[in-house]
Amino acid sequence: MTRQTQNYQAVFKRYEKKYLLNRRQYEDLSALLAEHMHEDQFGLHTVSSVYLDTDSYEIIRESLAKPAYKEKLRLRSYGTPGPHDTVYLELKKKVDGIVYKRRTDMSLREAERYLRAGIRPARGSSQILSEIDWFMGRRPLRPRVVISCDRLALAGDEDPNFRVTFDFNMRWRADHLSLADGSGGAPLISPEYCLMEVKTAGALPLWLSRFLSEEKIFPTSFSKYGTCYRDHLLKGDEVSCRTKEDLPYAG
Repeated sequence: MTRQTQNYQAVFKRYEKKYLLNRRQYEDLSALLAEHMHEDQFGLHTVSSVYLDTDSYEIIRESLAKPAYKEKLRLRSYGTPGPHDTVYLELKKKVDGIVYKRRTDMSLREAERYLRAGIRPARGSSQILSEIDWFMGRRPLRPRVVISCDRLALAGDEDPNFRVTFDFNMRWRADHLSLADGSGGAPLISPEYCLMEVKTAGALPLWLSRFLSEEKIFPTSFSKYGTCYRDHLLKGDEVSCRTKEDLPYAG
């Protein structure tokens, strides 16, 4: 069962910095974060996203070329949704380092019908759907890959809008492209590493900047979908699990 989110935020504008941490770095940083942050209401949870692209992967190829402006479309769930559970269709844009995210909620059945046949859902933001309509109308898109992870989300004690997330056990699959098929897949990168994302409207807190500097932990342009395309899809990797029941980490 997917989580239900009331009064979710539909529009984001923020800076997002990413860092790849090994196990020791994560453990050292966790002790510091505990002094300044707390788990949000969802704690550790599973996030799965279906990425939409063309048959020749035009969107991710353009993104990997590092243009000043790039965008991607994905369908996201928290947990494994049933047909009537809520999912989020997201149009994510990045302009000169600033992330703009527009998303609208709908049931999984409505989302899949919309993406397959263009039938608009009964609920959801009409303005955001119009933007997604325009994006999808530029070139034929279809689900290409599912990427999942186990996410720990933290919020600042003094500023709840300051957020840090850790993504563990990142995994992917290029078949069973419905979110209803669970969160299983093959490892995206070595499980010894996790991805930290720092999400803020301004500068990093001094205590965090000092730690990262002292530990020589630097930002990375790591993209889950980009890594999946470059390290797996381009090489023709196949997920060995061919049925839902065989998928590891299945939600």
